[in-house]
Amino acid sequence: MKKKTRPGNKKPIKPFDIPKISLVIAFVSFFALGILYLVKPFTSIDTTCANSISCISDLSGEYEGETSGTFMGQAVTAPTYLSQGNAQPFVLGDNTGSNKRIFVDLANQRLYAKEGDAIIHEFPVSTGLWGRTPTGDFTIWIKLRYTRMQGGSKEKGTYYNLPNVPFTMFFHNKEIPKWRGYGIHGAYWHNNFGHPMSHGCINMKTEDVEKIYNWAQPSSDKHTVYASDENPGTPITIYGTAPLQ
Repeated sequence: MKKKTRPGNKKPIKPFDIPKISLVIAFVSFFALGILYLVKPFTSIDTTCANSISCISDLSGEYEGETSGTFMGQAVTAPTYLSQGNAQPFVLGDNTGSNKRIFVDLANQRLYAKEGDAIIHEFPVSTGLWGRTPTGDFTIWIKLRYTRMQGGSKEKGTYYNLPNVPFTMFFHNKEIPKWRGYGIHGAYWHNNFGHPMSHGCINMKTEDVEKIYNWAQPSSDKHTVYASDENPGTPITIYGTAPLQ
């Protein structure tokens, strides 16, 4: 019996050609899947830093003489009244700090300061619009009287560079590490509180956030204070889904 040949090719088809090609394809596919499996845990990690200056290199808490800033491509100026006076600890409610907790309701854009079951104060806030505000249970790890915040994208028109952001309380947990730069802070560059307006942080009116800053742990009358075992940070719970804009 004559061996079959391919059309236009006089060379006989060897019986092992097809199995050999299949074996090579299977090996290459398996190798590619292995590489993807190894790389995926690293590529899936969100390495965004919410505030590229304040969460990495500037934690002094000191007031800057420079007051000109930028928000979403628009020039803004930090009010001069921000430089006046220092925060005083414990202006609201219980002074022990052991049963204090902050709740942020994304759906209603509200912040609640509670001692036990009692709501001491509630305020409108602005959470993430150009970046998601994380949900879950967090703890304040540092308080800064002032800080500069910078981030966003010039190409996308979301860039900001803001001096003297007042009364900043950065928070973290195991999923959201400190260097991500999420916090509660005052916002002098807009007046749209009660609606999402941030890149991921929780914006508040300066007069409102000052009260929370003075009330929350860790307590201090200095420009910078880190939470510690002796002076722990106030727990923060963020929940819900922010409304679409």
